[in-house]
Amino acid sequence: MPHQLKILVPGGTHIVDLVGQRDELLRRIEGEFSSDILVRGNEITITGPHDDAERAAVVFEELLTLLRQGHELTAESVDRAVKMVKTDGGPRPTEVMSDTIIVTRGRPIRPKTPGQKRYADSIRKNTLVFSIGPAGTGKTYLAVAMAVQALKDKQISRIILTRPAVEAGERLGFLPGDIAQKVDPYMKPLYDALYEMLEPGHFARLAERGTIEVAPLAYLRGRTLNDSFIILDEAQNTTPEQMKMFLTRLGMRSKAVVTGDITQIDLPEGQLSGLVVVQDILSDIRGLEFIYLEASDVVRHKIVQEIVEAYRRFEESRPKKR
Repeated sequence: MPHQLKILVPGGTHIVDLVGQRDELLRRIEGEFSSDILVRGNEITITGPHDDAERAAVVFEELLTLLRQGHELTAESVDRAVKMVKTDGGPRPTEVMSDTIIVTRGRPIRPKTPGQKRYADSIRKNTLVFSIGPAGTGKTYLAVAMAVQALKDKQISRIILTRPAVEAGERLGFLPGDIAQKVDPYMKPLYDALYEMLEPGHFARLAERGTIEVAPLAYLRGRTLNDSFIILDEAQNTTPEQMKMFLTRLGMRSKAVVTGDITQIDLPEGQLSGLVVVQDILSDIRGLEFIYLEASDVVRHKIVQEIVEAYRRFEESRPKKR
C-alpha cells in the first residue's frame, strides 16, 4: 500500500518560492522520486513507496528551512539538495548551504556541495590545506572568500596571492610594465575573485598599502610570510623544488591554501609536478589536510560536470606511462 505524507507550508512562505514559476522546481523534485507529489494551497501531499516518499518529504523540509534562512531556490540548488538527500550518510542540504563564508555586496558566499563544505571547514581548522580537483569546483574562489573574511575579521593582516607563471618560465623581466602589469595575465582568476568580493576602490587601496599582494611564485623566495593568508593557485604547475620553497615561506600566525588540478599539468614533458609529489611526502602532519574535490563538486553549468567526468574516464582508459 502506498505511503502518504502531508507537508504544510507555513504562513509567510510563498508557495511559488518553493515550487517555482509554473511548478518548475516541483517537477524537478518529482522527477527524482517514484512518488506522486500534489500541491493544493499551502499543503503538499506525497504518495509513493515508503522510503521514497520519506526522502521526498525531507527534500521539501530542507528547502523550506533554506527559504526561511533567506535562500533563493534555483534549479541548480534544488538539484544539489535532492542529490544530498538521496546520498546515504551524507550531510543534509541545510548543513552545507547554510554555511555563510562571507557576505559581499549583500550577497552571501556559501559552499554549494558537501565537498566544498569539507573544504571550507578544513581551511578554518588547519594551518595548511591542499585542495585538489577539476576546474569549476570552487577551489580558488572559496579560498579567496575565506582569505577576505579572515582579513575583515582581523585574523591576519594581509593576503598574498601567487601562481607559477609557467608560460614565462618565471622570468618576467622582459615584459613591459611594473610587476603587477607583468603578472596580470597569470593572476586574472585571482583578481576576478577579489573584484567580486571587494569594492574596486577598496581593493585598490588595499593593494597600494600592501595589504593584498599579488606576485609570481619566484618572488616569494627568501621571504618569511608572517600574519598572512597565502594562496598558491595552479600548484600543479610547480616543480617539487618550487613547492618546497613555497611551503617553507610560512611564518607565524599564517595560513596557506594550495590549489590545483593534477589533470591539467602544463610543465615540460618529464618534469615532475610539485603538487603530485607533495602528496607522497607530506602525511601525518598535524594542522595539514588534503581535500579532494570531484566532478560532483563542479558548480558551473551542468555540462561541465559531464565534461570533467568524460575526461576522467578517458584518462583512466589510457595505458599508464612507465
